[in-house]
Amino acid sequence: MSGAVRLLRQGAVATLLLDQPARRNAMTRAMWRTLPALVAEAARDASVAVLRLEGAGGHFCGGADISEFAETYATLENTTRANAEIGAAVEALAAFPKPAVAVIRGACVGGGVALALACDLRFAADDARFAVTPAKLGLIYSQADATRLMRAVGAARAKDLLFTARLVEAAEALRIGLVEEVCAAEALEDFVAQRIAPMVAGSRPALRAIKAVANAIEDGAEWESAELRTMFDEAFAGDDFREGYEAFLAKRAPVFRAR
Repeated sequence: MSGAVRLLRQGAVATLLLDQPARRNAMTRAMWRTLPALVAEAARDASVAVLRLEGAGGHFCGGADISEFAETYATLENTTRANAEIGAAVEALAAFPKPAVAVIRGACVGGGVALALACDLRFAADDARFAVTPAKLGLIYSQADATRLMRAVGAARAKDLLFTARLVEAAEALRIGLVEEVCAAEALEDFVAQRIAPMVAGSRPALRAIKAVANAIEDGAEWESAELRTMFDEAFAGDDFREGYEAFLAKRAPVFRAR
């Protein structure tokens, strides 16, 4: 069904598919509202190790669907409600407790950049292009979205992207840190599968804990906080630690079973 967000599964990898290809996967109000529940479903599913976020067809996401703007922003009440829905969708993705990877082809614009930045890693095809466009509409990025952009590319570059709303090609996006990797469009699927494979084979509790620690540090956790120290220590009591070191001693690949 076009004009929707869909959750697909293939083994231990779930894909959150933005499916409105005729409009470059621009997000309708219904799509923003649907996204948090699907993210929560993937988080609850113990069989899911990694979440991919991508768009149907040749584009990632063209931002919010401008065809709805007249109604969406007709009143302050409507505006507040719509912005809360968009914020909730992006924050749900940012709070996903397992590794989340954005797979970016074609246009990644406005709210599409916000969605990509809410993922842990961003892998792009060489035909990807990016723009942070609120200024073109007389608007600004939310504080949360601007914070993630600044963390990715630095304050000065973030201001440049926000002030100018200019188009950034894939090579520049890689150079400034907006994405982690760029490869040929025809090779992107195989490249992403190779990068995800070690995560799928890894310890699920360890991956979740690594993400939690990294996010806490990024959010300003105190040095050697008691909560993070406990998380570190408890990993040594897990079944995956025993399997990991026994596999190392036996010179074999570990088979992690904890979920």
